[in-house]
Amino acid sequence: MDLPVVLITGGTRGIGAAVAAALAPDHHLLIGGRSADSVAAAVAAYPSASGFVADLAAPEQVASAVAGIDRLDAVVHSAGILGSGSVEDLSRGEWRKTLELNVVAVADLTRELLPLLRAARGTVVTINSGSGLRSNAGGGLYSASKFALRAFTDALREEERPHGVRVSGIHPGRVATDMQRELKQIEGEEYDESLYLRPESVAAAVRLALTIGRDACIEELSIRPGPR
Repeated sequence: MDLPVVLITGGTRGIGAAVAAALAPDHHLLIGGRSADSVAAAVAAYPSASGFVADLAAPEQVASAVAGIDRLDAVVHSAGILGSGSVEDLSRGEWRKTLELNVVAVADLTRELLPLLRAARGTVVTINSGSGLRSNAGGGLYSASKFALRAFTDALREEERPHGVRVSGIHPGRVATDMQRELKQIEGEEYDESLYLRPESVAAAVRLALTIGRDACIEELSIRPGPR
């Protein structure tokens, strides 16, 4: 297979699906998701793609899925969940669920993939958030997970630099996705997608991080909605 191989978690919807579309012309896609049916439908849309079906919170499923990969040039960590609520109201279980999916699962999957990424002198991209740079009332849980993801990304970058692996953190502002619709519903406000970034704009930044010359590394990139 001559095309570079990229694994995209959360690749069946939102930012992950946009990343898949942006990379499809010149990459072989490993499209990640929990639902075999959703992954199969996404795979069928591209000329060179296969599935990576696993619940990222289940280590044995992750290890089994990784065992089926024999080459990997990049991974884009796009899967994640929204956690919201005040510190007063959030339970221990809610904290654990969000941190498990947004941080622990990313670290665990990356660990499993490192031998392949080192062999290819590949690239790791984490889809972070503006919430990984600052927080506000009611956003402590999601921000905590994204601040932790930023710390993980920074540490991984320095650890893998001697191995030739590039590590990039992408911090989009609010993006017109189902997660944004859910957030506006929680906030009791009307959803107007024209106010937000398009997933395709975030995907363009991911593509830059993956395809920029080997003399460079996009270490951290913040993207915000442009003027209207």
